[in-house]
Amino acid sequence: MDNKMITVTSPLLPNLNEFNEILKQIWGSKWITNNGSFHKQLEKELADYLGVPYVSLFTNGTLPLLIALQALRITGEVITTPYSFVATTHCIWWNGCKPVFVDIDPATGNLDPDRIEAAITPRTTAIMPVHVYGKPCETQRIQEIADQYGLKVIYDAAHAFGVEVNGKSILNAGDMSTLSFHATKVYNTIEGGALIMQDERTKKRIDYLKNFGFANEVTVVGAGINSKMDEVRAAYGLLNLRQVDKAIEARHQVAMRYREALRNVPGITFFDDMTGVKHNYSYFPIFVDAKLYGMTRNELYFKMREVNILGRRYFYPLISEFSVYKGLPSSVKENLPNAHKVADRVICLPMHHEMSEIDIDRVIEIIKR
Repeated sequence: MDNKMITVTSPLLPNLNEFNEILKQIWGSKWITNNGSFHKQLEKELADYLGVPYVSLFTNGTLPLLIALQALRITGEVITTPYSFVATTHCIWWNGCKPVFVDIDPATGNLDPDRIEAAITPRTTAIMPVHVYGKPCETQRIQEIADQYGLKVIYDAAHAFGVEVNGKSILNAGDMSTLSFHATKVYNTIEGGALIMQDERTKKRIDYLKNFGFANEVTVVGAGINSKMDEVRAAYGLLNLRQVDKAIEARHQVAMRYREALRNVPGITFFDDMTGVKHNYSYFPIFVDAKLYGMTRNELYFKMREVNILGRRYFYPLISEFSVYKGLPSSVKENLPNAHKVADRVICLPMHHEMSEIDIDRVIEIIKR
């Protein structure tokens, strides 16, 4: 039997010959960073593709979260989820704010709106939900709570590239949304990210803040940082934008195969598509009920590794379990029962555009066996 390594993901790469032709243009211009022509073009094309008013590009997906909190002058407490990549909470901490963890809805993995209100105090200024695995949060209910209490909403939409609800981009929800273009994502610029905002004035402020606060050669209007995307990665991103739809459809086919094969396996559950949602199939998490399945999540995870199939326990452990955050009052296990249950059961199966029928069959076989 084929025993090649099946990785949990594989980067979407542009055609090398096409990329080399663009590199020749960049080398010829000698303009390799600082808002060059490819950077401007990618911002415009991404805004058009994603159906959003304004995009500001960044050198990675963490810095847009940092800058969003700065731009909205967030202080005090920020309500967020423990079930995410740790950068979500790190950005709150780096801005001198206190993260307050709220439990998730196990049906989606997202922040549970029913629990947000109880966590609001006079020190709360913002909510930072995550569209986990690209599954949209209950944005309308979250906005209603935010409006009632005068809170800002910043969505960590790192997984939600191209996701739409009823034909409209999920990235337009809240005050701002952030994207990650890391190599592991559906759409990548090797490293990179973006901040989505709704008006030109905010776009201008964001662009100042990501370039040391410079408004012009002699004027600094804020304590900014250097987080600009360079021309090489912007050009790479332009080429990937042309093929991302094909890659998403390939992922869709993998997801359908997994669902068909695993639907009746006792103790294995997964998320189905949501009504009215255009998904991007960025991840395929399964959840292992040890009592029904006959082995624990960890046992299955390591069995898969023994046969060169690399899943990922994503997200495990919870952010609230890391030593830097474990002492927070909101981190106590009793406060987050659903998040702990999901984190202890999850394995993200291999999911990418290059998976062959043989690869998919091998993954299915080890889980069924």
